[in-house]
Amino acid sequence: MTVSTLNRRAFFQKLRSESPEKMEKRMGIFGEVKPVFPLGNQELPLVPPPTNTLTLNGGLEPYTGPWDYEQAAHLLRRTTFGVKKNDLDLLMGMTMDEAVNHILMDLPEPADPINNYSDDDPTNQDDYDDPAVPAGQTWVNANYDGDAEGYRIESYRGWWIDLMVNQEANIREKMTFFWHNHFATQTAAVFYGKVNHRHNKLLRTHTLGNFKEFTKEVTIDPMMLFYLNGYLNVKDAPDENYARELQELFTVGKDNPNHYTEDDVVAAARVLTGWSIDWNNFNTTIPSIFNAGAHDIGDKQFSSFYGNAVITGSFDGDAELNALLDMIFQKNEVAEYLVRKLYRWFVYYNIDAAAEQNVIQPLAQLFRSNGYEIKPVMETLLKSTHFFDAVNKGCFIKTPVDIVVGTLRSFNISIPSITLWDDFVMKSYLRYFHSVMQMLPGDPPNVAGWQAFRQVPQYYRMWINGDTARNRNFYIAAMFSGNLASSNDNILRIDPIAFASQFSDPSNPVTLVDEIVKLLLPQPISDLKKTLLKSILLSGLPSDSYWTIAWFDYINSPNDPMSVAVVNTRLTNMIAYVLLLPEYQLA
Repeated sequence: MTVSTLNRRAFFQKLRSESPEKMEKRMGIFGEVKPVFPLGNQELPLVPPPTNTLTLNGGLEPYTGPWDYEQAAHLLRRTTFGVKKNDLDLLMGMTMDEAVNHILMDLPEPADPINNYSDDDPTNQDDYDDPAVPAGQTWVNANYDGDAEGYRIESYRGWWIDLMVNQEANIREKMTFFWHNHFATQTAAVFYGKVNHRHNKLLRTHTLGNFKEFTKEVTIDPMMLFYLNGYLNVKDAPDENYARELQELFTVGKDNPNHYTEDDVVAAARVLTGWSIDWNNFNTTIPSIFNAGAHDIGDKQFSSFYGNAVITGSFDGDAELNALLDMIFQKNEVAEYLVRKLYRWFVYYNIDAAAEQNVIQPLAQLFRSNGYEIKPVMETLLKSTHFFDAVNKGCFIKTPVDIVVGTLRSFNISIPSITLWDDFVMKSYLRYFHSVMQMLPGDPPNVAGWQAFRQVPQYYRMWINGDTARNRNFYIAAMFSGNLASSNDNILRIDPIAFASQFSDPSNPVTLVDEIVKLLLPQPISDLKKTLLKSILLSGLPSDSYWTIAWFDYINSPNDPMSVAVVNTRLTNMIAYVLLLPEYQLA
């Protein structure tokens, strides 16, 4: 049975209501997924914890070392999801400066998500049909509809995943996801597709912009006003939720023992009273409104941490918000806190004394001196000796998004979508795999974001445990199975032959293994492992010619089922083995 034979309501209810465990047991809807390579009961090996015995070298001085395949691949692994050979070839035709500039260049805004969940057959009474939005049209300006919002949110999530899969050699998607982790919100808490989409547009608009301006817009953005109860914050019943997270999670942090006080939280909450959502003009640029009657007009006294500052009360909510941010952004801790988060996202989780002195503090000073512009910070970091230090390569355990999206990108796979419903189903598969690996775009665990970027001392190692390791293994198996299908003609899977064909000499097993390993793995592997990979291509036979002959048999007879099957089976087994190596879990 394929998903196309289910009505939309039944599929969607299962999608939203079932736990990942039940979903996996019920994969018969999608087609039972079984590994097609000989792993037996072997589970994905756990990535060993770093020994932390190596010293991170270099500072922010411009990198002047070799610019070759290794450096270009490292830059792409950290600034995009996965490495595509075409992107790598593109950067290899540039200098390092040109490559980083290309990674950081501005891009046009993407098209809005569309209704890919409605049945376009009006005679079908069983399937769901959005009454306000025709199939194929965008829903982002539609009014709230309790029955439609769940579909719209999944349409939004699929739209976002699709942007990641089809991203250019550019930092925007990785940076948008960084900000999603920093200004964390949850779709489940704000059950309104339009609000979620608007918030995402805000994140991607400010990816490399001004952090202070960004923070102001987030403060009065409907998604955040909903999520942290800002719209309930009024003078007679101040709500301290956002005021606390603004300081603890979004700006000054709690890295230093001397930080803001509880009285500062109360005072900041009073400053922010009166901000709510302008439902009558929701399609404006910033659809929020200040209700002066709900605002506390008294003076707000802050602690010695903020120099005993006083924000004079008034009926001007915008002026008081600006005064609050001016006060907060005068603290050096803001730049230091944000730079450390950027470092842990793009470089490494462990910030030792040398990295703090040679990277964090100079970057923080650069951040402040540039008026909290993000782009100069990222440009300096990505062009630095420290970023390209050998110790920083292949030390980063991939996130689930790096695994799911990055695998698709490395194998040049776009989400197949013969029909709009196929598009929705295929993106639902990817939603499922993100979920069971514990990193579903749109739904971090809480307002502090994903623990792997903040939880001492495990950090990235939290991505790998007995459950998530099995699910990473399961995803790789599923991508070779051909059972991720919405119909007989719409299948999501890796094409091993198309992948191998892009390399310089697919007929030579030694060259092919070397080039595949260089693309897919961030660190060299032993000659023993390479010999094993080659033996898979040769089916254990003693001469390289056995693969060469098989490849040319396929080239000469590409429509011959036997020739195709021989090459496809050997490539599938070899590539699957690479993807299950511990090294594939690193970036």
